Amino acid sequence: MSKPLDASDGTAVNRQDADTVTLPDAHPALSVVSFGITDGGKVRAVNEDQFLIAVLLKALQVQQTSLPQPTVQRSSDRSYLFVVADGIGGHAGGEQASALAIDSVESFILGTFKWFAHFKGPEQDQVLADFQSALSEAHDRIRAEAVEHPELHGMGTTLTLAYSLNDVLFVAHVGDSRCYLCRRGNLYRLTRDHTLVEDMVRRGELSADEAIRHRWRHIITNSVGGNSAQIEVQVHKIRLEVADRMLLCSDGLTEMVSEEEIKQILHAEAEPEQACRRLVKRANVSGGRDNITAVVAHFRRAD
Repeated sequence: MSKPLDASDGTAVNRQDADTVTLPDAHPALSVVSFGITDGGKVRAVNEDQFLIAVLLKALQVQQTSLPQPTVQRSSDRSYLFVVADGIGGHAGGEQASALAIDSVESFILGTFKWFAHFKGPEQDQVLADFQSALSEAHDRIRAEAVEHPELHGMGTTLTLAYSLNDVLFVAHVGDSRCYLCRRGNLYRLTRDHTLVEDMVRRGELSADEAIRHRWRHIITNSVGGNSAQIEVQVHKIRLEVADRMLLCSDGLTEMVSEEEIKQILHAEAEPEQACRRLVKRANVSGGRDNITAVVAHFRRAD
């Protein structure tokens, strides 16, 4: 089983649905190496999963000047965006919903989000609020699309987003895709599933072991799009450390591969690509009953 990540592990966490822990001021320089892969699995005819990995760079493109200088000037500032979305609604509906959600997030990042800033203190809380807005906008866009196209009625998607700026990781989440952090050989789940069964576990009506194979475990209570006019976006932030490894994945992976095996693979593989390929292969070997998506990022000490 994965562990909750909290201050007892020497790591500060700020969650919307948990106590706030003040982050320290240290800012170790980190570099990021990442890789993503999506696979249809062995049963589904259509892959309704989508993913995105993006590097955000501050740049200035010079059109004309009398001064000798490069045509494009870039700052060393950069940040990283990772998104996984798992469509709901069947075939074209789910596939379109997940694609629309990621496209909406991209538009928000380019048009609204002040990604080039160095966030401190209250500004970090604003980042969390911005990502809540981004997912709310995606929710409204998908629902509007379904109104225009009745054959897509009810389409929706999960969406799990992670954004790293230097040593801070921001997470925004809706649905039952997941974000994990592997640190010092331990696996921590940074998100909670928005499912009927997970709610029953939180209320003490089911044990965690009973929930794993419960027949209602796939019933999602909170999605981007779908039939509900309201959306609840879980957001939080953590302080990253050198050698941390992050995984975003759809439930096609976590349904087929145990958290213990996920931990072992993330810890064992030196490169994100090999970790992704091993995770997807393991899910398919175990049955591949759903689409499978994995995005892995390694946070390393910058040169």
